Amino acid sequence: MTQKADTAPTIGRPREFDRDAALRAAMLVFWRKGFLATSMNDLCDAMGIRSPSLYAAFGSKEKVYVEAIGLYSSIANSLIWTHINDGPTARESIHKVLLAAANVLPGFEGKPAGCMVNLATLGDEIPGSIPQTVRQVRTDSLTVMRSGLERGVAAGELPKSTNIDRLSRFYLGVVQGMAVQAYDGATQEDLVSMADAAIAAWPVKH
Repeated sequence: MTQKADTAPTIGRPREFDRDAALRAAMLVFWRKGFLATSMNDLCDAMGIRSPSLYAAFGSKEKVYVEAIGLYSSIANSLIWTHINDGPTARESIHKVLLAAANVLPGFEGKPAGCMVNLATLGDEIPGSIPQTVRQVRTDSLTVMRSGLERGVAAGELPKSTNIDRLSRFYLGVVQGMAVQAYDGATQEDLVSMADAAIAAWPVKH
């Protein structure tokens, strides 16, 4: 979908821009710099538009960020969380999720290292709906992890007494920790080792 880039009169035909491509560019800026450190000039330069066009297309910097988080979440789902049902067992599926995270989080195809959601700063200084949006994405990831473990209990891989909440938070915490360590320079090999160590903690059924 294309949309006029500038609302101000220009000589000749107005420039047009691809809204989806502009949002993807904004996502990368926010991913690298965070919400607070990203200026309107940063966004306009990356998106190839001027501020009147940005406000006309998205409404505000906050709304651009919320949409960018949604785009990032869809990418993360396709690259990481869809693996939750890939393996023949729940254990192997969780391992696939962890290994997918280890492959993606150091950075890929020019993307920044780390996770935009897990590295997002939440606090009183963050305006509007952003904290709620980020927390919801994190909650959704916990729900996916929980579903994989519930599958394990239903299939008899895990004891019925398994504390699903505690175990799902543990494995999600591993993914979140990978994101921080990747941002700090951990390699894919480092993160694969974390994934292997975490899956070795899988509860043994007695």
